[in-house]
Amino acid sequence: REMPDVGVQPDVISYSAAISACEKAGRCNEALSLLREMPDVGVQPDVISHNAAISACEKAGRCDEALSLLREMPDVGVQPDVISYNAAISACEKAGRCDEALSLLREMPDVG
Repeated sequence: REMPDVGVQPDVISYSAAISACEKAGRCNEALSLLREMPDVGVQPDVISHNAAISACEKAGRCDEALSLLREMPDVGVQPDVISYNAAISACEKAGRCDEALSLLREMPDVG
């Protein structure tokens, strides 16, 4: 968040990298905060941004939030891909929610 202080504006790649770094560090709240901040600063999250945030939720054991992010992607103009679904399925698996994981698996062919 220091980039603007030195005259550099973060873009979708910068944000996605930061969200991914938070995911790898186990800092889910920060990853989600960054994703939510993006539109406020004029940066539109893409599928990579969302996938990193879903992965952060999966790693933190926050299945409901992972599923919520997956479901809201089309509403914000982002098409989920196989990585989106894989991360959400993994979140369901970690939460012991086998039926939801199987339901997501069945949905995957519909996304191409």
